Amino acid sequence: MKVVILAGGYGTRISEESHLRPKPMIEIGEKPILWHIMKGYSARGYNDFIICCGYKQHMIKEWFADYYLYNSDVTFDFTRENHMTVHNNESEPWKVTLVDTGIDTMTGGRIKRVQKYVGNEAFMMTYGDAVSDIDPNEVLAYHKKHGKLATVTAIAVDQRFGVLDMDEEDHITSFREKDKSDNARVSGGFMVLEPQVFDYIEGDKTVFEKGPMMQLAREGNLMGYCYDGFWQCMDTKREHDMLEEMWDSGKAPWKCW
Repeated sequence: MKVVILAGGYGTRISEESHLRPKPMIEIGEKPILWHIMKGYSARGYNDFIICCGYKQHMIKEWFADYYLYNSDVTFDFTRENHMTVHNNESEPWKVTLVDTGIDTMTGGRIKRVQKYVGNEAFMMTYGDAVSDIDPNEVLAYHKKHGKLATVTAIAVDQRFGVLDMDEEDHITSFREKDKSDNARVSGGFMVLEPQVFDYIEGDKTVFEKGPMMQLAREGNLMGYCYDGFWQCMDTKREHDMLEEMWDSGKAPWKCW
């Protein structure tokens, strides 16, 4: 099963870093947060990735193009016409498709643009700025069990995100803005989507979390997988520093490899 990761936004709320590089390329422990997300999926058996690039997309492509250089010892022999030898190559078992989905394209538009790479099959989708210890296999099993078109992981956190109103059977009935006194769950990404979801996206200007997901909710086709484990986005410098401290401590909750 393919994993689609949205990695094309500007990351304006963490502008201290994102003016230099795409937000998913901001590093935790000298590795981009995008790498951490992919390692989490890979450790659970998912190695086919489609990255929706946009802002400074060349930096993401260049990083993957030189991945083995960043992770291996290398000898450059200039006496042999610039011959290069790669030692102890530690490559990943990944297939990575990097797609330029545009600078100003909204989240739904980015998903729509990679439809030809996904094909007519169910796929996983998440955002390139949050790490979790969630097992995507559990989300997939839940998705298959209920048989609806979309499953989103519903996280209980004290942060300002779009709120998921859910009924007793975990149907998501609506999205709305989070109130300060609200203890409702929020969308944490780590979704499973059926290919029919592409039909709900009109074009580049479609915000996936608004029109498509709201329509799916109205139809009863959007389910929430409630998760109470570790989940943390990297939306601000404070959150980045917190994740960095977790990694440096050797006890990063999301590290499962």
